[in-house]
Amino acid sequence: MLLVWLVLGGALLVVEVRHLAFYALFGALGCFGAAITAAVAPSAVPAQIAVAVVLAVLGVVTLRPYVSRVFDRRDGGPVARGVHGGLVGHEALTLDPVSDDTGHVRLLGERWLAVSGSGTTIPPDTKVLVTAVRGTTLTVWPVDGSTPLPELGPTDTDTAPGGAEGTAP
Repeated sequence: MLLVWLVLGGALLVVEVRHLAFYALFGALGCFGAAITAAVAPSAVPAQIAVAVVLAVLGVVTLRPYVSRVFDRRDGGPVARGVHGGLVGHEALTLDPVSDDTGHVRLLGERWLAVSGSGTTIPPDTKVLVTAVRGTTLTVWPVDGSTPLPELGPTDTDTAPGGAEGTAP
């Protein structure tokens, strides 16, 4: 049973590293506690299960809120509602000419498809403001003052679940 608890705890750690929600972490700690119990009392399976459940629940209830707050503060990045909800209103930098067709901008460290909302071609290395999101394409306006900015537009989070095209080379 010791090996089962160790494998389950390891699998939960892998899940935690992927999602960082701090639930699987405490499940893994419970499994490791149960593994210690299994090493001491191999035939006491109900005690092993009880230790796993108690440690996991205590961790989630008492420590998870603290760990989540600390992690959120350390990250320091903007919190987005859903996939695109937090992108409207952010400034980006054009990477190539952005026209009515397409172009690319760098936003929050990622490369995004973008179209010009002003109807003019925006040259590379221009600061722009994200005014709307359609799928994975941002509508942007230059912020140099030459074109009046529109009101911030809607986001369309139903058309595509993705986000960035990928990070910069």
